[in-house]
Amino acid sequence: MKTNELFTIEYQLHGKPKSFILRAPQMNTADAWHWASCDAGVAVIPRFGQNNLKRVSKPMAEKYGITDVRWCGAAQLQWAEDLTQ
Repeated sequence: MKTNELFTIEYQLHGKPKSFILRAPQMNTADAWHWASCDAGVAVIPRFGQNNLKRVSKPMAEKYGITDVRWCGAAQLQWAEDLTQ
């Protein structure tokens, strides 16, 4: 079975709740802060295979009003195959 590569990231931007779903091979708290910064328009979205990009840290993101970043694996969808027949 394929591992979960979809993650839900929730955060606050100037006190307003935001959330999005991201496909990534892995996720950790530091990555979640960086991706929340990308969603908020603060950080640069890395190109495929670009590993030397400077990531936005929690203290830097907080300077731009990003707080309370949380992440979890997204719920897996159950597709009903017989509905298309």
